Amino acid sequence: MPGSHSGHGPFHPRLGSSPAAKTNREGEAIRDPFWSKRHHRDAGLVYRIWLADLQRANRHCRRRDCSRDAPAGSDLAGKDAVYCVRIFHVRATRNPWDLEHTPGGSSSGSAAAVAAGMVPVALGTQTKGSVLRPASYCGVTGFKASYGLLPMEGVLPLAKSLDTLGFFTHTPADMLLLWESMGHPAEGTEDFALGAPEPMPEVEPAMAAAFQNTLSLLRSAGASIRSIDIAGLLAKLSDAADTVTFYEGARFHQQRFNTYGSRLGAELVDLVQKGLQISVERYDETMQYVDSCKRRFTELFKATPVILTPAAVGPAPLGLASTGDPRMNAPWTALGTPAISIPMPVPSGLPLGLQLTAEHGHDARVLRAAVRLPRMLDTAAARSPA
Repeated sequence: MPGSHSGHGPFHPRLGSSPAAKTNREGEAIRDPFWSKRHHRDAGLVYRIWLADLQRANRHCRRRDCSRDAPAGSDLAGKDAVYCVRIFHVRATRNPWDLEHTPGGSSSGSAAAVAAGMVPVALGTQTKGSVLRPASYCGVTGFKASYGLLPMEGVLPLAKSLDTLGFFTHTPADMLLLWESMGHPAEGTEDFALGAPEPMPEVEPAMAAAFQNTLSLLRSAGASIRSIDIAGLLAKLSDAADTVTFYEGARFHQQRFNTYGSRLGAELVDLVQKGLQISVERYDETMQYVDSCKRRFTELFKATPVILTPAAVGPAPLGLASTGDPRMNAPWTALGTPAISIPMPVPSGLPLGLQLTAEHGHDARVLRAAVRLPRMLDTAAARSPA
């Protein structure tokens, strides 16, 4: 039921949550000489440092004061798997729904940990689709905040114009509670108008069928859903996000590339080499196009405050060679809007996510909509992996 996690009672950060945190290679150099017999990883040392109120060993987080987390009763359970600099490189994390399928990425460990019931909350970051897509694949709630709303201190950049923090929880109600516990005000009304793309973006048949079925169920429950012609815009914005990611990522990591070369890994080397071929003129044109789309969507959100789209092109792909296609999520990252993925009513098989977006800065609106929709669909009791 809403507000619970895997049947273990209400989740509330003040009662002592145990979030997991996505990390990066900067944090993997820590070793624990004190707890080596008990903790062969570094999580024990990090936790001990926090309890001692010392600065973190991770050089990207040294200015973080753990006393900021204490009032909310938050304990960090540990670090989970992540892809190098949030791109491509395949790690060992599996999808709890089917171990032969990818959990998505790059926030793969975070989505899988929540789906498997290991933690009620996990952290992630998104440059194109690294929170929303894994949430869709793993059947959990994934939320990407409005660009610039949350501090990015301690996050190794990939594309600074896109990088955004996000979270995973089991239910939308948990996500709203988490958001409010962080001190963000909640918009008081749950009344909202919905919009959905017509024609549909190019997605796989299973996703198209589930999405249309969800829209039909919502209409049967009394929702008014306006058709909006945005499929072409979304496709162009996805391409724009690619250009920005390659251009900015290449220039931020160029010095590392010059120093370490192929030791960075083939994927990051490829990103730098491709990104350096993008001219500043093309980058500027892309950013101008994104800005024009932001103005267009600002007007669109006045008529349809919440827009519904598929959260992925389909279910989690078979195998671990790919983390899936982010083009359903990248447009909203480019626009900087808040977005959330919640499970759609799929009776069997792999999960499929419904994506909700709202105007920049209206994070509570999209969270409240995400809480209300499952009630309208009578799917409050979320499925869990066997």
